Amino acid sequence: MQYLGVTYKMDNAPILDPDFIPFGVWRKAYLQGAKKPVAIAVERSGSVSVRYSYIHGTEDMAQADYRYLERFVKFLLWSIGGSKVYICGCDEIAQKLKEAYSENGSRAFDFDFFQKLYETPLEIVALPLDQCPAPNETPRPIGGHLDGCRIGFDAGGSDRKVSAVIDGKCVYSEEVVWHPKKNPDPNYQYEGILDSFRTAASKMPRVDAIGVSSAGVFIGNAPMISSIFYCVPRDRWEEVKTVFDRAAAQIGDVPIVVANDGDVSALAGAMGMDVGSIMGLAMGTSEAVGYVDKDKNVLGWINELAFAPVDLLEDALIDEWSGDIGVGCKYFSQDAVIKLAPRAGITLDESLTPAEKLKEVQKLMEQDDPRAQKIFASIGAYLAYTVELYSQFYDLKHLMVLGRVMSGKGGDTILSTCQEVLKKEFPALYETVKVMLPDENTRRVGQSVAAASLPELKG
Repeated sequence: MQYLGVTYKMDNAPILDPDFIPFGVWRKAYLQGAKKPVAIAVERSGSVSVRYSYIHGTEDMAQADYRYLERFVKFLLWSIGGSKVYICGCDEIAQKLKEAYSENGSRAFDFDFFQKLYETPLEIVALPLDQCPAPNETPRPIGGHLDGCRIGFDAGGSDRKVSAVIDGKCVYSEEVVWHPKKNPDPNYQYEGILDSFRTAASKMPRVDAIGVSSAGVFIGNAPMISSIFYCVPRDRWEEVKTVFDRAAAQIGDVPIVVANDGDVSALAGAMGMDVGSIMGLAMGTSEAVGYVDKDKNVLGWINELAFAPVDLLEDALIDEWSGDIGVGCKYFSQDAVIKLAPRAGITLDESLTPAEKLKEVQKLMEQDDPRAQKIFASIGAYLAYTVELYSQFYDLKHLMVLGRVMSGKGGDTILSTCQEVLKKEFPALYETVKVMLPDENTRRVGQSVAAASLPELKG
């Protein structure tokens, strides 16, 4: 197969998406003939990550060079995060990227996102290769503290779950339906969070610490971007940034740590299986990802891989929010099932919600409908090729897949197809990366209990 003058090999294409161009496979093939060195440095909040690579640098490969570096930078931004990106060794492409990542450029969504996240405009800076900034990584330990009386809170988009945990044992938990995405007044979220904290506190003799798992990107405990504050206007964001700390202060002078729910999922897997180098990938409304390294540290990365590229096909399905194509949320979420349904010959009632459409396909899968089988097998193939991609950017030994798309026979098919394709196409990865569902011990740990373990007790 060929794309932009690069020949790549793919023998197990998704059955319902044979034109899929896996970024990881294409990237390796592209680099085989590339000899001009370049470096990308991504800076954020005092940390710097540097990645070295090559481009071809010839006229006939100019289009491929730009496509490669544009997607490479996109992946680095959405995996690591950054307020400033240094393109070292290629001024011409740097200028094009500067135009793309601007208020009115093709990557205006990304520009706006990172401006909100770091409260400063995203900059693309061209530098000579020998002036590339030095790396300054800042990994830090996450959780695993189970001593004392702890509150663990998981702030989801449709329900909030809280647990009271005493010396690692959950003594009480409850789930409450709420609608944070529809409420523009952050007092709604604040009152819901405080209510859950108070409920858990009432089930223990005291509260020593509070841990929070929530969708979003955080600096400290401050939500800088979060779907549970989706409707809150930016002129009230100062209230949002302090919402968890203010609620905790009503419980007492205790430590509180807030973390991205993807990282907490990875932490739950690390605790349950006593392993490191683990990624948690949840397929639900969107794709949510978290990662814990070999030392059970988080890297200080945002891991928002829902917006990172996985497919280079130029007429792939557009993500309505970001306006980009070929990004993870359209391959590892209920949107992937809905996208593939008509290709499998399944007509879904347009009046149904996306979650209801997923359930309809899952019902067919439970009846062993061969059309539904093709959908979940295709997602399994997507996953295998994307494991190969993610392993180029993360030290990956365990990939724990979860979320509503992974439930029932459909999830079993995704997992078995992924493992089959890995074994055929990437035998070394098949041996070194374990792709799995959460085991029973990890399920017992759970999201809110893992969240409870986030803070270290004072003294």
